[in-house]
Amino acid sequence: MTLTPWSELFGPDVTHATLVFFRVAAIISVMPGLGTPTVPVRVKLALALALSVFVSGTAALEMRPISVGLIASETLVGLVFGIGFRFLIFALQTAGTIAAQSTSLSQLLGNASVEPMPAIGHILVTAGLALMFILDLHLLWLAGIIDLYRMFPVGTVLGAADLGMWGVAEVSQAFALAFRIAVPFLILSMMYNVTLGVINKAMPQLMVAFVGAPLITFCGLAFLALGAPVMLSVWSAAVEGYLANPFGGR
Repeated sequence: MTLTPWSELFGPDVTHATLVFFRVAAIISVMPGLGTPTVPVRVKLALALALSVFVSGTAALEMRPISVGLIASETLVGLVFGIGFRFLIFALQTAGTIAAQSTSLSQLLGNASVEPMPAIGHILVTAGLALMFILDLHLLWLAGIIDLYRMFPVGTVLGAADLGMWGVAEVSQAFALAFRIAVPFLILSMMYNVTLGVINKAMPQLMVAFVGAPLITFCGLAFLALGAPVMLSVWSAAVEGYLANPFGGR
């Protein structure tokens, strides 16, 4: 089913922008920050239209008649690119959950976002998104969308086997990144529990939980304040690596 009257009515420029719109709109719908329910649909639509005009005038596109299959393939490529980026946000959320569970901060301000998460996760995600714009990583994101047409020209059909392998690799890398970010809190938790066990063994009459709970909370907050720059630098390096090669190993 080919929608040939579209190109005849509006010309090649509008046809190019329309093809780009399906890919860009799919990316924005799952993008961190932009793809959340808190962003109005009108804002997403306006941004998708503006980016479509920009990308269609920059990227080298092959002129093809618009069809249902072409719309589906372009939307799928955009979704895969956006979901891969969103995995990096999931890594920050997972790291925050690991850190919160390790330092008894998992319930503090747990519903501060649309997607419920511990306070540390919410802080890391908000700081990560802010850092992304401060470091101009959104410009790399725009360049990645343009470069996406070099890797996957218009009409490219992604195979199910390749998508499955890519998805497994991205999930494993996201969990590995989350573990690297949260390692200081895991070490702190291990030292805290070992120390508490030794004290409890030496002084059974002492209520070590009452002494240790404020200590682990204070140490967790101190670790977050001191280690957040390093944690976010590791995450931003992963973002740069993904934008440089979104469908390859990193």
